[in-house]
Amino acid sequence: MPMIRVRSLAVALSAMLMISTVAACSSDSDDAPKNVSAKTAALGTLTPGVIKVAVQPYAPYTTVQGGRIVGLDGDILTYVAKKLGLQIKPQTTDFAGMLAGVQSRRVDITIGGVAWSADRQKQGLFTDPPYYSPPAMAVRSGKTYKTVNDLKGLSLGTVEGYVWVKSIQAVPGAKLHAYPDATGVFDDLGAGRVDVGFLDPLIIIAAQKQRPELKIKTEYLTPPTAAEVKAKPAYEYFQPYQTGFYLPKKATKLEKAISAQIDAMYTNGEMAKLVKKYGGDPEQFLKPAADVATSRRGVDRPSDWTPPSIGQ
Repeated sequence: MPMIRVRSLAVALSAMLMISTVAACSSDSDDAPKNVSAKTAALGTLTPGVIKVAVQPYAPYTTVQGGRIVGLDGDILTYVAKKLGLQIKPQTTDFAGMLAGVQSRRVDITIGGVAWSADRQKQGLFTDPPYYSPPAMAVRSGKTYKTVNDLKGLSLGTVEGYVWVKSIQAVPGAKLHAYPDATGVFDDLGAGRVDVGFLDPLIIIAAQKQRPELKIKTEYLTPPTAAEVKAKPAYEYFQPYQTGFYLPKKATKLEKAISAQIDAMYTNGEMAKLVKKYGGDPEQFLKPAADVATSRRGVDRPSDWTPPSIGQ
């Protein structure tokens, strides 16, 4: 999901209270695993041997089933946690609660397509990108749109608060249709009331399988050029963005350990395997755009940082 979303302060505070209440109602000592190794304990999680994770229901990225997080992000974290000797303890909230839980250190981490941004990293830590989210479009079969220019004058749909709202509003002649959730986007796309739906790629791919009657397909937008973004800054969100697992500012050891495992998953093929499991194309998800490295260099990464990528 494009996790750079617009949320009011009131919603964020409410979410923080909600996740704080959940945390207060549980007993860390009762849930702490026995015989935690010194190496695992040194990671500095709130409860030694346990990694508390805030997620929102957002299949096929994150869903809690039977006390386990499933989905692409869930599977990645499960692999990493096993390598680090950590037991995953999920807490379900909304997007604002995810961020608030990390920033107030009520949880150890949040996952689920969270987009890296210069502002967000000021209040927390981002791991290396587990994957990169390409600009995906849901379109009706038989239709083809490749560039921003192709979108001019069309009816474009997305979910309220998603970053694509601003991008769509900047397209000349385009009509914005904003919906409470992805279901509304797909319904109107299938009915012909919308020409293109901007949603996260795995959401579109899943809908293709689950709702074949809609007769939709996934297309990837050719990102706007630097000159186009300079002329219209809102076009920035038509470019690919890098995701990250998001941790509290003080969780430096844990962030470094998780990033090291993420990087290893690119090398050993595990990341490509998981992306394919959920219908994604590793060439789209696991190769960074040219500006990914430069956006983080000297901000929350060294000046010579190279982002992980397949085929290196």
